[in-house]
Amino acid sequence: MLDPKYLRQDLAQTAELLQRRGYTLDVKQLGELEEQRKQVQVKTQELQAERNSQSRAIGQAKARGEDIQPLLDAVAHVKDHVDLGEQLTQLDFETASKITGSRFALMHGQLARLHRALIQFMLDLHTSEHGYSETYVPYMVNTDSLFGTGQLPKFAEDLFRIDGEQNYYLIPTAEVPVTNIVRDVIVEAEDMPRKFVCHTPCFRSEAGSYGKDTRGMILVQVVKAEDSYQAHEQLTAHAEEVLKRLELPYRVMTLCSGDMGFSAAKTYDLEVWLPGQGKYREISSCSNFEAFQARRMKARWRNPETGKPELVHTLNGSGLAVGRALVAVMENYQQADGSITVPEVLRRYTGFDLIART
Repeated sequence: MLDPKYLRQDLAQTAELLQRRGYTLDVKQLGELEEQRKQVQVKTQELQAERNSQSRAIGQAKARGEDIQPLLDAVAHVKDHVDLGEQLTQLDFETASKITGSRFALMHGQLARLHRALIQFMLDLHTSEHGYSETYVPYMVNTDSLFGTGQLPKFAEDLFRIDGEQNYYLIPTAEVPVTNIVRDVIVEAEDMPRKFVCHTPCFRSEAGSYGKDTRGMILVQVVKAEDSYQAHEQLTAHAEEVLKRLELPYRVMTLCSGDMGFSAAKTYDLEVWLPGQGKYREISSCSNFEAFQARRMKARWRNPETGKPELVHTLNGSGLAVGRALVAVMENYQQADGSITVPEVLRRYTGFDLIART
């Protein structure tokens, strides 16, 4: 293990020594990370000094018999999205509970517009810069579709089945109808890869899911087998770009086999920092299914070299979970007075830069 101090003091020499051992050190990236570390360290020290100063001011004001509540409010712990939304009178759990049940919420005014802005921003980014085709799909699917993507028969209890003559289910995610676009299809080589982006509600009946992250932005790619792992990195980077432009702190986790879905060959989870909870929470899961879904769906492409059809590989990931993205923006952009600053990239969609109590 290399000493971090040595790396900082002589990065060029470290890179040269590692090169002799056959390892190429990305000096530029490491330098950028070190600069970010310094900036964070300086900001942390400034905040600590400010907190100490305010704490002393509270003690002095209390000794003088003055009202210390404004000072206490200034140094309070961060609020979670529930407290923020209710304080703004724009997140209503009581009415939603009356209409539907517990764990659902209504949004009003500027907060509802912020939610819509997130959807529009993500769709515009993925279609105009990342090359996905915007797609609108049915919210109900048949058993063949659910079998094709792997939800049936294993996860039947997690689905909402619609009673009636037709054996329909509400979609658990847009992955199901979007991926099934290529079911029983032989895609011509010139049409590969296929890339879709779709925003839909997500209807899931598993325990604890009610009212939580019930809308998703799904990215789907259908590619040749030899391109699937490169496409997986690309798709994950596309989801990451949303977090970068929203300027939200996040991390990327590679899941071990035991934590992946049974149909996935490789999965990355993107986790966003939620200060109200003091932890990272999943906001996107990007998976390469190789030929698992394609084999079930009989989804193929025609290889021009042989003239024969071959199984495609399918990939998908959230780009991002809209509900969780809204929570992350609320908690990370909150101000001391309970208002919420709108991320700069969303302001052309909202038409305002601050959400305050109405």
